Amino acid sequence: MAQTPPFAAFEWMIAWRYLRARRAEGGVSVMTWISLIGITLAVFALIATLSVRSGFRAEFVDTILGANAHVTVYQMGEVAANGQIDRSIADYESLAAEVAQVPGVTRVAPLVRQQVMANSGQSNAGVEVFGIATDDLKTIPRIAVSEQAEGDINRFDEGIAIGIGVARTLGVTVGDRVKLISPNGVKTAFGTSPRVNAYEVVYIFAAGRYDIDRTRVYLPLREAQIFFNREGLADELEVMVEDPEAVDDMAMQLLQAAGPGGQIWTWRDASGSFLSALDIEDRVMFVILSVLVLIAAMNIVSGLIMLVKNKGRDIGILRTMGLTQGSIMRVFFICGAFTGIIGTGLGVVFGCLFAVYVDQIFGFVNYLSGGTAWDASIRGIYFLPAKLQLGDVLSAISLSLGLSFVVTIFPARRAARMNPVEALRYE
Repeated sequence: MAQTPPFAAFEWMIAWRYLRARRAEGGVSVMTWISLIGITLAVFALIATLSVRSGFRAEFVDTILGANAHVTVYQMGEVAANGQIDRSIADYESLAAEVAQVPGVTRVAPLVRQQVMANSGQSNAGVEVFGIATDDLKTIPRIAVSEQAEGDINRFDEGIAIGIGVARTLGVTVGDRVKLISPNGVKTAFGTSPRVNAYEVVYIFAAGRYDIDRTRVYLPLREAQIFFNREGLADELEVMVEDPEAVDDMAMQLLQAAGPGGQIWTWRDASGSFLSALDIEDRVMFVILSVLVLIAAMNIVSGLIMLVKNKGRDIGILRTMGLTQGSIMRVFFICGAFTGIIGTGLGVVFGCLFAVYVDQIFGFVNYLSGGTAWDASIRGIYFLPAKLQLGDVLSAISLSLGLSFVVTIFPARRAARMNPVEALRYE
């Protein structure tokens, strides 16, 4: 007897007849439809979750790298006469030139950094002032380039730049004046009196991070040195590099350039624990949603067992006509696998559409919830991001199809091992 090739045309034809047969004829059962819907929803949830997690991480990292130093260089400091540690950098220009020589460094900017009180009318806000040169401010991506920015950054030397959150808290806009109140002001014979200066708001930025926009103020470097009694001094150096992801590989060279007593603090040191938590959460979510895919795939077993039971007479006839156990197994394997393929395909389509149109979907959900679906003060960013990655889609497809094919094998083998005599005895 000639051997037929695996998955021959007649096997597909028989499987297709079983799939499109009405339930009264022993065709696809309700359990099969349930498994189809379950796999679709599980794959959709998996792709949607992975895309949102990837988007959240990418947006979070981008806001960190786009508005903060990739590396901060500072001094260990010495104990001053008043008992406080003085970390001032005196010869900051030469130190900045030395750090700038490290391969991979794109910019080094001296900073004066202090916390003060900002006031306008009856409104007050605690802010962190960054004293920085105008040319250096223009190179900070999230500050210099912002869709919600107001004013003219080229006028920075004439006033101050404040975050959009600070502007809202104080109720000011471009052209208004804001008072900065520092407790460490003018030194007199009777002690230190607070220093108060008023500055015109020339630029309002939106960095995309709630904590930055709500607390950050930029002041021209020379003015900041005068205001904070830091003339000829800098508190730290802000360093930007070409490849922030490889900043750890540059750590030793940067330390050597910082000289004796120099220390560095990278963006990974500041946010590494949070990013590690995100990575762990990604793995946990993938495992949890994989269980959902497995549960949906297990429904295929129930539907296929019912199909095998209803088609017992057909199996007996096909076996007496010469079909091998392998052919019978492949017929029912096709029936079960087809459910997994269709469910996976639909889940991928819906998941990708969700990732593409997440802004519109989130806007609708936010409207239904009265604008409380997303709290920027908790999550740090203002919207729900989604980043569709090929690896995430392929992982979801591989998991769903793999589980669907594996669970289909067992009822298909049961059909193949059915004794044709027993199958036809009571027919």
